[in-house]
Amino acid sequence: MTEKLRRTLYNIYMAAFLFYLLVPLALMGGAAFNDSKLPSVYPWKGLTDRWFIDLWNDETMWYSFRNTILVALAVVLLAVPIGTAAAIVINSISGKVRSVLYGVMVAPVLAPGAVIGISTILFWNKLNVPTGLHLSVLGQVSYIAAFVMLMVLARLQSFDENLEEAALDLGASHGQVMRRILLPHLYPAIGAGAAIAFFQSIENFNITLFTRGTSQTLTVYVFSKVRAGITPSINALALLLILVTFSAAVIYEVRRRRAATIEAAREAEARRADEAGII
Repeated sequence: MTEKLRRTLYNIYMAAFLFYLLVPLALMGGAAFNDSKLPSVYPWKGLTDRWFIDLWNDETMWYSFRNTILVALAVVLLAVPIGTAAAIVINSISGKVRSVLYGVMVAPVLAPGAVIGISTILFWNKLNVPTGLHLSVLGQVSYIAAFVMLMVLARLQSFDENLEEAALDLGASHGQVMRRILLPHLYPAIGAGAAIAFFQSIENFNITLFTRGTSQTLTVYVFSKVRAGITPSINALALLLILVTFSAAVIYEVRRRRAATIEAAREAEARRADEAGII
């Protein structure tokens, strides 16, 4: 296969992939502006903003959205330290103990969400803990912490342990080594893990459905709307969530590239200074 043919096939594949990925989102977003009670773009009955107004006036949606954000923040506050601590422990041990601990942490990721939700409610009911959003948080943390652990564990592979030994030899305490050497190296992975935990919690449905009690989150709200008869207001909600996510991704990428440019400029300045010193 020639290089030209390989590149052509690659371009065709990428175009087909993007088409498959983006066209449904475009149709979904277009339905939010169609003046039709059915969530579709055909037949087109005119441009309207009524579905965004209905969404804005939907108190149940705002109540569910508030609960979703509160649960997601609580999940981040618990999953990030648990996952980070697990990654540090796993990275510091070896042998069968490491394999067992790693397997225990990763196992919830492989389990279906319904199984985790049912297990959570059965376990805490034995301890006379009632259902509610607090159980949703605990159930989600049981598997979301594993994603944080994997992110931090991957970052730890590039950490030079000699830095810790050198700091300890110079009189630093273990707490100082943790705060000033290890954690600064892990901050990018911890931040990425926190973002993953936040969005994993927002989109969670199975665990929340079983553990929420009488409370309601955004995913459960959408599920109830679909069962009762979906309206284009759900399309408006989905479009807003996509725009927020896309904007956050763009801001993150712009900041990352700006930081990389500044770091590259500093490294170049340091090299020029070294060369000037040598001369």
